[in-house]
Amino acid sequence: MSDMGAGSGHAAERSDLRLEAIGRLRKRRDFRTHLTAYVLVNFLLISIWLVVGITAGAWFPWPVFPLLGWGIGLAFHARAVYEPPIDEAAIQQEMERLRGERT
Repeated sequence: MSDMGAGSGHAAERSDLRLEAIGRLRKRRDFRTHLTAYVLVNFLLISIWLVVGITAGAWFPWPVFPLLGWGIGLAFHARAVYEPPIDEAAIQQEMERLRGERT
């Protein structure tokens, strides 16, 4: 009877790991899609700026605003996707720090 419990625990752990792996892979795929959209759209905006600059002589660097604004959002997205998860050692270290503050 205990063998079944151990087996089902292993299966549950494997299922949890599978779900976590799927979630991480989706986050990475979504980030790559976001990055691709950023590059393509900003390439288009810079192309428009160049065409207008060449034909009309208007060289104000307006594409820098969407590049920087969207780039900040993209950087936060990258951080959320690629930042290492919080591990048990970090939790224990923070708990010890909090205990020290309370005494």
